Amino acid sequence: MESLKAPDLKALKKQHRSEALARRDAIDPAVQIEAAMALLNHVPAIDIATDAIVSGFWPIRSEMDIRPLMFALRERGARLALPAILDRETIVFRELARDTPLVDMGFGTRGPGEEAAVLDPTLMLVPLAAFDQRGHRIGYGAGHYDRAIARLHARGLAPRLIGVAFDCQEVGTVPNEVHDVALDAILTESGLRTFAAG
Repeated sequence: MESLKAPDLKALKKQHRSEALARRDAIDPAVQIEAAMALLNHVPAIDIATDAIVSGFWPIRSEMDIRPLMFALRERGARLALPAILDRETIVFRELARDTPLVDMGFGTRGPGEEAAVLDPTLMLVPLAAFDQRGHRIGYGAGHYDRAIARLHARGLAPRLIGVAFDCQEVGTVPNEVHDVALDAILTESGLRTFAAG
């Protein structure tokens, strides 16, 4: 993969993204609900500190609905946060406390408004279009999470990165580039898989 030129990498990523999202979109809504509930079976495998700050995401389109998972992690003592899209380049993570009103964040998602505290996650539940067995992911193409993770790293913070997806979103190999950050683990309806660095 590393020998591919940048336009070839982009084209292959686009193909993987399109095919994986088509498979995800084809999942029957009842099966999607079952898969989201199956995530709860794997909560004990997610190692979190009692003072963990977990960033999740409000599901859009056919994404895995991780709201039951987030609330289960809150029951284990985690503080929750959701991404807030500030502009085309920047997202921050605002606290999702009980009874927090949610506002339109763009891209079809919702999150806490400006009055909510901005938190630095210690564990990030990361949305994705596709992933591979090495822990590399393909996002939706805007690069929001890559930049957010890079900003945290630049400040000396290293949140654990867990991608959340359906099994059907796995692809053979994601063509990774220098700026791409691999996931520490992937959580699907089948369970939690951890990856070696690299």
